[in-house]
Amino acid sequence: MSKTLVLDTEKRPLDPIHSAQARQLLRNKKAAIFRRFPFTIILKESYPDSEVSPLRLKVDPGAKHTGIALVNDLTGVVVFAAELKHRGNKIRDAIISRRQLRRSRRARKTRYRPHRFLNRTRSDGWLAPSLQSRIENIKTWVEKLRKFAPIQAISQELVRFDMQLMSNPDIQGKEYQQGTLAGYETREYLLEKWSRQCAYCDAKDVPFQIEHIHPRAKGGSNSITNLALSCEKCNTKKGTKDVKDFLKKDPSRLEKILKLCLRPSSDAAAVNTTRWALFNALKVTGLPVETGSGGLTKFNRSQQNLNKTHWIDAACVGQSTPILNIKGVNPLIITANGHGSRQSCRTDKFGFPSRYVPRFKFVKGFQTGDIVKAVVITGKKVGEYIGRIAVRTSGSFNISTNNGLVQGISHKYCSAIHKKDGYGYTN
Repeated sequence: MSKTLVLDTEKRPLDPIHSAQARQLLRNKKAAIFRRFPFTIILKESYPDSEVSPLRLKVDPGAKHTGIALVNDLTGVVVFAAELKHRGNKIRDAIISRRQLRRSRRARKTRYRPHRFLNRTRSDGWLAPSLQSRIENIKTWVEKLRKFAPIQAISQELVRFDMQLMSNPDIQGKEYQQGTLAGYETREYLLEKWSRQCAYCDAKDVPFQIEHIHPRAKGGSNSITNLALSCEKCNTKKGTKDVKDFLKKDPSRLEKILKLCLRPSSDAAAVNTTRWALFNALKVTGLPVETGSGGLTKFNRSQQNLNKTHWIDAACVGQSTPILNIKGVNPLIITANGHGSRQSCRTDKFGFPSRYVPRFKFVKGFQTGDIVKAVVITGKKVGEYIGRIAVRTSGSFNISTNNGLVQGISHKYCSAIHKKDGYGYTN
């Protein structure tokens, strides 16, 4: 039951409709395409006001991917789903490169420029750019979807893992800790930390058991730093042996396990660092924001026997999760690409200028990154091409299609399908 987002003549969101019904409206010229990603149509005629069913926007933020889902709380139908891929690592690498170039300029045999201290004061709540980009990406899509769908509530996975619960299983004050969710927080954390494979043999896609690295029979604790994932075969073989005795013939793996067991999950750290900033950003929308934990998300998903994907995890966030209907849902895969670099001078690896950068973005009304449809009617390249363009000052563009790069297409044959917005899309 794939759904299409709908706007009325005043650009107010209506109930999403089936894609077949949307095709019929477009075919009969009663609606027009308003936006390609997410696919949204706008009605050409006004209809009597009808009651619009409110939707809940659910967000499962992650370090690399964020799941997004629009769910009808009454029927359980998932009307829209997306997976947003972040670019935090690219931003981090770009900042490191910029810092290295800046320091190399200081070390060269040129006019000495002393270091500047305290010239960049950080405001309260400051986050590293690689982390802030994650929040901005989610905020952008929350605002976009609010324009195209009747969203009345938001659910966010506030904590990926309840670190306090894992450190002290006897803690009081949370209802679920003594209920059906006991153990889900620890298991989900260990799955992420050990990359969903056995710590001793790297087995994947098998039932895992939680194993004590230093066995309890020899004084080992229940601390999260003393737990690892193990397949049944390795767990039985290890028994009550100390890990140093068990892996004495494999010192490299022993060293890896001892280092990893003390190291916190970097992805969990990134999510936990940004969770409250994202929560406060969602509160600014004025909509009620429900929160839940990663353990609760996994419990909801397991109860309904659903596969683990980012968008299904998003649909399972929070206590409000109904019995979900995901039949026919095809998630939109969104990749954050940014809006290009503001670097005025491109350099080689030594920091010296290497190539010219144009001082303008638009050529004949197009800019690099626009998705266009080009219908060439004359010349050697007759045909129809759809893809992203790279503009040239001559007005002859390059188009990246699914079948490869097509060069030298005149702007006269191009019409914009979707203007560049800093994101890439695949269905």
